[in-house]
Amino acid sequence: MSVQQLAVLLLPPCSPFGIGCFAEPFLQANRLAGKTLYQLQFYSWNGQSLPLSGGMSYPVAGSLRDAGHIDQLFVLSEGVLPFADAALCCHTLAALAARASLVGGVHCGAWWLASAGLLDGHHATIHWAEQPAFADRFGKVVASQHVYELDRGRFTCAGGVAQIDGALALIGRQHGVELVDAIAAVLCAERVRSSDERQRVPLLARVGEKHPKLTEAVMLMEANIEEPLTTDEIATLTNQSRRQLARLFKQYLDDSPSRYYLQLRLERARQLLRNTGKSVVQIGLLCGFSSGPHFSTVYRSYFNISPREERFPGEAEFADGE
Repeated sequence: MSVQQLAVLLLPPCSPFGIGCFAEPFLQANRLAGKTLYQLQFYSWNGQSLPLSGGMSYPVAGSLRDAGHIDQLFVLSEGVLPFADAALCCHTLAALAARASLVGGVHCGAWWLASAGLLDGHHATIHWAEQPAFADRFGKVVASQHVYELDRGRFTCAGGVAQIDGALALIGRQHGVELVDAIAAVLCAERVRSSDERQRVPLLARVGEKHPKLTEAVMLMEANIEEPLTTDEIATLTNQSRRQLARLFKQYLDDSPSRYYLQLRLERARQLLRNTGKSVVQIGLLCGFSSGPHFSTVYRSYFNISPREERFPGEAEFADGE
């Protein structure tokens, strides 16, 4: 496979952390492979060094309009700041996209790809803080809350450490899981998230600061996964009635307390199945289920797959309770 030429357009605001999270997996891929698999070139719109948060600047290869051969084109930005040449930039992105096998939006980069019409009809994600506005603005895009999306030549990821997950997914698609595992080990990444995992949106971002009792209730749930509290106990500990607690959950999370709690436990179980060697029974007990068979039944009902099939995709289910 020939060296992949990656062109990354940096649009303000950007940070050293954000750029590093996206670039480092590709650089480590080169180092571990002992040869150049990826050639990264960073560009700004005007060809000048990019001002970064903290008063620093980032050197670039020039203006994106001067880019040569491109295999993969990315836009990386950590916010949505309008600028004078925005329309021309989107036009340029649309033209360059025709030359690339993959086009990606990193953090809030998806906003600019969508503005250029490059995400119409595709699943796409963006940082959780911009997701509601993104979904409202771009009706032709299938907006998701996943950590990253890879859909028919279009890649988007949520930002921050999700950029590491997304970059590793791209590397794995081309060079296999062994290289991905080696990169993850170098980066001390405890686990690599898959594209079907949702961003963890802070509760305060969803319900605001005016509902501390709801936040307190969720924090109690998250702290008591192995030995779940009852709804009455949570209500008592947060100094409200069971009915008041249920009303808060329905109004702001569109769920019941018990159902929300169950989802938290099942999501934790899914993480353990994918990233530890603990048995199905052990994981079920750690997540508050009374037995292996009970855990397997509830897990299948929620995810439409058994715990064993989650851990070993493609294998027939047997003896989940063992």
